[in-house]
Amino acid sequence: MSKPSKTKTSFYRRLLVAHLIDNGVNTVPAIISETGMPRRTAQDTIEALGELDIETEFVGANKNGGYEIKDWGAINRTWVRKHLDEIKALLEYPTSG
Repeated sequence: MSKPSKTKTSFYRRLLVAHLIDNGVNTVPAIISETGMPRRTAQDTIEALGELDIETEFVGANKNGGYEIKDWGAINRTWVRKHLDEIKALLEYPTSG
């Protein structure tokens, strides 16, 4: 299998982070713990969700709050949930089960 393009990995990383936020893994430290991605990558990915029209909002105090997905835009979150293990495998992140 050929190595996926940077475009595909960037897109899938954004889908994964949106899914995690939507399911309560909604802080940068929690995302890092779940995926092993570097802090800067996690922060940049959250910031980049808006480019896909995925609306996020930080709710709560700086040290105690977390992100929420307000709108998934054109992204089908059911598709993301259904293909989650494939997305994680492509990104070389731990898969469930």
